[in-house]
Amino acid sequence: MFTTSLKALFIAIVVASLAAVPVLAQSDRPFRLIVTHLEPPLVPNSVMDLAVTLGYFEREGVDVELVRVQQTPSALAALQAGEGEMANIGVDALLLAYASGADDLRAVTSPNTSLPFLIASKDNIADVADLAGARFGVGRIGSIDHSLSNLVLTELGGDLDASQVVSLGQPNVRAQALIAGQIDATTLSIGTWASLPDITGLHILVEAADYYAAAPLVNKVNVVPQTVLDTRFDEVVAVVRALIRISRDMADDPKKWVEAMERVLPGTDRALLEGLAPRFATSWAVNGGMSAQDLRQTSTWMQQTEDFSAISVPPLADWADFRAVDAALATLGIEDGLDRADR
Repeated sequence: MFTTSLKALFIAIVVASLAAVPVLAQSDRPFRLIVTHLEPPLVPNSVMDLAVTLGYFEREGVDVELVRVQQTPSALAALQAGEGEMANIGVDALLLAYASGADDLRAVTSPNTSLPFLIASKDNIADVADLAGARFGVGRIGSIDHSLSNLVLTELGGDLDASQVVSLGQPNVRAQALIAGQIDATTLSIGTWASLPDITGLHILVEAADYYAAAPLVNKVNVVPQTVLDTRFDEVVAVVRALIRISRDMADDPKKWVEAMERVLPGTDRALLEGLAPRFATSWAVNGGMSAQDLRQTSTWMQQTEDFSAISVPPLADWADFRAVDAALATLGIEDGLDRADR
């Protein structure tokens, strides 16, 4: 999610980078996947990292190299400058980029369609109705996370407008503010919540499953420039196929995720990982995470938010390309029960 300054920086970078001619990697060079985390995250999105360490990409015949950056604007700038072939970014970032002129970007898969979010609060807030008058932390007023929290609470019978909404920035800052008693509630990922050192006096007000049920929106997608689709399509398919395979393996046996994360994050408490794994049961993108219905619903909802009030969101066919995921599923088949493969 963007802060106001990051949004301005992001648009400036995208517009400037459009003047450059992307330098495309050749098929005998690594396929570079840009991610916006510096180490494997404690969410299903970690399959991108684990597919490297566990050899899933290698077995599909593609040499994937992770390029780590700290924020979405940097990921998009790197992608546009030819420093990577694919990037994992938010759908909001993709649509903002498209509106800024980067109309050659295409979403091709989503290894974790919706990060598992929950609403955490002080113990004295027993249900969403108790948030009236309480201090609720958001990234900033009008941001996507603010709008998403408002949608969830409305669906669950609450009213965020009745709360004192406080702009605090990134989730880790909001988490620390909650611990310090500076706010009464906020939205966090499961991983952020589980990694808090002390949750005395706090509890989960809205569980992740209920949060997603109230707002079944696609949070992140993997995007590639059209030129990469044109010149390295087989490798794009191989990357998508590897991500689907590892997602299915983790969904079938959560212990595999625990053991793999222990390997890449040796200092992480195993009990923490074992507690997280069951909560991801419905989060694995076993069919590539590209439900056309969910993507349309996401873009339609975003069009109604403050960040997109002056931006025309393009139709799905302009920014999503289903060919790679459909080619992967032609080999692997479709699994029922989790993400839909509707078109």
